[in-house]
Amino acid sequence: MKALGTLLFIAALTVGGWFFWQKKQGATQAEAAAGNARTTTAEIATRDIRFAVSAAGEITPAEQVSVRPEVNGKIELLTVDVGDSVLKDKLLFKLDDRELQTEKQSQETAVARTKLEIEQAKRNYQRSQELFEGKLISQELFEDSRTAFELSKNSLDRAQRSLELVLERLKKTVVNAPFDCTVLTRPVSIGQAVSGSGGFNSGTEILSIANLNDLIINAHINQADVTRLKVEQEVEVAVEAVTGLKIVGKVERIAPQATIKNNIKGFAARILLKNVDRRVRPGMTANISIPVASADNVVAAPLAAVFTEFNQESKQQERFAWVKAGAEWERRPITIGVSDYFFAEVTSGLKPGEVVSLEDRAKSASKKPEPAAGKVGTTSGGAASPATSRSQQASTR
Repeated sequence: MKALGTLLFIAALTVGGWFFWQKKQGATQAEAAAGNARTTTAEIATRDIRFAVSAAGEITPAEQVSVRPEVNGKIELLTVDVGDSVLKDKLLFKLDDRELQTEKQSQETAVARTKLEIEQAKRNYQRSQELFEGKLISQELFEDSRTAFELSKNSLDRAQRSLELVLERLKKTVVNAPFDCTVLTRPVSIGQAVSGSGGFNSGTEILSIANLNDLIINAHINQADVTRLKVEQEVEVAVEAVTGLKIVGKVERIAPQATIKNNIKGFAARILLKNVDRRVRPGMTANISIPVASADNVVAAPLAAVFTEFNQESKQQERFAWVKAGAEWERRPITIGVSDYFFAEVTSGLKPGEVVSLEDRAKSASKKPEPAAGKVGTTSGGAASPATSRSQQASTR
């Protein structure tokens, strides 16, 4: 009897566990079904629709210069450092010019000596001319004095040109800012010997400077979007490194030929930013928003509620929506205006507050209803694509 009681107790536990497991499985399946359920309807409302094309680019200075000396020398003065703002025509650096000053003095002495030689040669020539006219000297001596006078004048021209070259080289030892700028880099120090830009290596870079008041963005615009862009068009720019900052830029140039970047064919575009925030610096990444179409406070429907049908009679694509009419669904033709990636403007056919279906009721019904008179074709849901203007009908996806 004791063994029979034990067996009955074990059997009762087994049956109870099985019922508990079945109940738990049923609850789990119900939760999964509830989680997988998706919204199949939406209410028509008014909203603002903004459709814009996005692109990314890198911010760079509009004007950036690598400052290199034109003559060889040693850095004597270097008055600026990285980050300094320098006004136009202010001193950037100066080379040691002691050797050139000595050469200048030598050339000035040579010019003075040559001028004295010219005076002497001129007197000899004039005296020889008088003697020759009096037939007191031969023609050969007269010609020699004239040649000496002409050679002395040529010597003066050479000495003066040499002096001018030395003076020009002296001017090049002093380098001033070509425009209002900010120093980006300074790879050399005072006392360092540098080579001029006339050498084989294009000279030593002393500084790199840029105008940070005017910045540009070099962007790569997808070939599918470049037709929406035009020169002088204003775009909105967001800088990733400065949260919340919005800048207005202007399209300055669009490349006439496509290039491939990151396996995407597109066109290079240069966007100018003027008088930007000081927090924006070269090298930062910018996200560009190019406005294409917009509509304010319009009746809008989700793209999933807009269906497309090809009309055999008109040979055109037509739009329609399934609208809740009491307990039934009514198929109603609609006209689409501006669209973005989520909503489409409905210019006719729907009113705010109406409920539309997000799935094609003709396909989901157990028995497909008869098509409207004069219309034969297939339908597709969620086919509205972003439109480029308020008056233009959205194209079929």
